[in-house]
Amino acid sequence: MRQIKPRPGLILAICCLSLLMVAMDVTIVNVALPSIHHDLRASISGLQWVIDAYTMVVASLLMMAGSMADRFGRRRVFQTGMAIFMLGSLLCSLAPNIHALIAFRVLQALGATMLNPVAMSIIVNTFHEPKARARAIGIWGAVAGVSMALGPLIGGVLTQSIGWRSIFWVNLPIGAAAMMLATLYIPESKAAQPRRVDPVGQTLVFIALAMLTYAVIEGPHIGWNTPVIAGAFTLVVLAIVSLLVYEPRRKEPLIDLRFFRSAPFSSATVIAICSFSAFSGFLFLNTIYLQEVRGYSAFQTGLCTLPMALATILCSPLSGRLLGTHGTRPSLLISGMATAISAVMLTQLTATTPLGLLLVSYVIFGIGFGMVNAPITNTAVSGMPKAQAGLAAAVASTSRQVGASLGVAIAGTMAGAMGVLRNFPQATHPFWWLVVGGGAVVVFLGWLSSTSWAHGTRRHAAHLLEEASSGATV
Repeated sequence: MRQIKPRPGLILAICCLSLLMVAMDVTIVNVALPSIHHDLRASISGLQWVIDAYTMVVASLLMMAGSMADRFGRRRVFQTGMAIFMLGSLLCSLAPNIHALIAFRVLQALGATMLNPVAMSIIVNTFHEPKARARAIGIWGAVAGVSMALGPLIGGVLTQSIGWRSIFWVNLPIGAAAMMLATLYIPESKAAQPRRVDPVGQTLVFIALAMLTYAVIEGPHIGWNTPVIAGAFTLVVLAIVSLLVYEPRRKEPLIDLRFFRSAPFSSATVIAICSFSAFSGFLFLNTIYLQEVRGYSAFQTGLCTLPMALATILCSPLSGRLLGTHGTRPSLLISGMATAISAVMLTQLTATTPLGLLLVSYVIFGIGFGMVNAPITNTAVSGMPKAQAGLAAAVASTSRQVGASLGVAIAGTMAGAMGVLRNFPQATHPFWWLVVGGGAVVVFLGWLSSTSWAHGTRRHAAHLLEEASSGATV
């Protein structure tokens, strides 16, 4: 077999290509939702599923993808995921109706689960020196911000000039380049002792998230009191209870519940869900509002969301510096307060809200979102045994995706039917008040997770995890 000479900078660039593609895909699709609505005659629940079919699958399978890469080879899984993602993208561009588009988004998501977590694993195993690794992860985070900024602009240009189907074509040349470069420059690597796959735990997680998303999206249309929705909520409860009973009995569980005995870790999980619910709901509702209520084009919509994206890009490294000098509390307090202030402004949203005021609220929201990412990961991982740090980070990433999935489901359900567009701005107000509450939760947990009591619970949880790890190796 040909030996590949490691080129860390090039490997980082290849991994960042996959991140650029996957992260940009979310914001591109959001901008195109009104065009999809008109072209495929989709309902608001159909548009919710276009987003949530993707995020739900990613959230459910994210942790399993890391185990597969460790066992079967990181480069192999990365390339497999890229091929599936490209196939899903091509099929999405050819979808004849909303149901086919949703199904192909699921296929896209299956590929996406094998990309970002595996790419991060490749980076961690390529950069061994702490400073070099930190710099590489910093570049990775910057690419995520740039992707979010580029998504609305590129999506707006493509949707307006060629049509919404072209937003999926962007993935094909990027994916092909990443696959070819991975073959040439990324050496294969596996874990010496890969974690065992947990099919039962994986199935229970998928059932819980899928049924919860289904019930929230379809409840208003089918009826909250119908047997179908009641059955979906019952399955959610049964899956969660089964998970709580089954997982502690496994030596290598999908989710080690001992993590949640750490107050900072539990806080990071809740903060991630609150913040990413707000973010995904924000993109979903404002895209519909700007195009369907205010009559802006897809490109103009992308320009309107650009200030929010730029604020996020600028605040992300600032949050990292605050984290290094003052801990997580300042970043989380700023994030929660900015998110709440922006949401309070949006509770006054009307069809004629001055554009300047609207853009100010977007910038403030971007500040809140930009400040939250670094402390989420740091709070989840800090103080945990090194052997468990990867799993802790994976749970934090999964929490982000769970929040993204729930945010779209809740926002669309609370805003009501697409057919009542003249009342749409007022219909969004309940969701913005919910975001205000979420911002308050982030502020409270940002304070609580940095108290001496919280640090004590983290040390206790770390001790339990270390005992479990040593016991498993004996």
